[in-house]
Amino acid sequence: MSLLALQRDFRDWLVTGEDSAAAALGGGPGTAVYQNNYRTALVSSLAETFQRLVLWLGEEDFEMAAARYIDARPPSSWTLDAYGEDFTDFVATLWPDDPEVAEIALIDWTVGQVFVGMDSCALCAEGLSVADWETAVIHPVPSLLVLPIRTNADEIWQALATEETPPPAEMAPRGTALLVWRQGLEPVFRRAEAHERDVLAWSAAGEGFAAVCARLADTLGEEAAVTTAGTLLGRWLAEGMIAAVG
Repeated sequence: MSLLALQRDFRDWLVTGEDSAAAALGGGPGTAVYQNNYRTALVSSLAETFQRLVLWLGEEDFEMAAARYIDARPPSSWTLDAYGEDFTDFVATLWPDDPEVAEIALIDWTVGQVFVGMDSCALCAEGLSVADWETAVIHPVPSLLVLPIRTNADEIWQALATEETPPPAEMAPRGTALLVWRQGLEPVFRRAEAHERDVLAWSAAGEGFAAVCARLADTLGEEAAVTTAGTLLGRWLAEGMIAAVG
């Protein structure tokens, strides 16, 4: 047997745990330690990534979910950092009547992705002085992600992160979104109302600030649209959410 074939057989056995795969390796009872180490390492990796979900579910239920996920989705990337990419969707199938479970997992995953996201410098207020507001386009920092949420998972997550008693799960207002980005080295998030989410989406699509204000005017009126857009712009600058205006 070649080394490559041996490695493939060993991987198949780790993933499936089947006796026939173990027999192909000529393994005895002692080989079970490798199977145990493999699964323990993956459970530990998931628990590290989804720390708030562990606290919300409890260790027993989380380990049950992790074990099922490992059976269904063995790792395929060169790094364990990518393992868990589909865990949010997977736990949604296990707790279909508790949507906050998947959304807590989603926040866990997204915060981790934002932490290792692309670096960029946030624009300061002085940088706006050269902008031509007829054509200027707002460019958010590349770490910014917008998550639609249906529950108060963000409030639960924050309480768990600060070791406070979390509120009971409840549904959030329709259209609620969560903005997640990095301030310096620290991932942060907050809720966004519908018009803020829309302005970010229009800007991300390349629409200029004047065109965005015109869109807002269709629903808010001209004066309120300009005030709203200006308020959002000032808030984003203060929060380090804008990379450039140009």
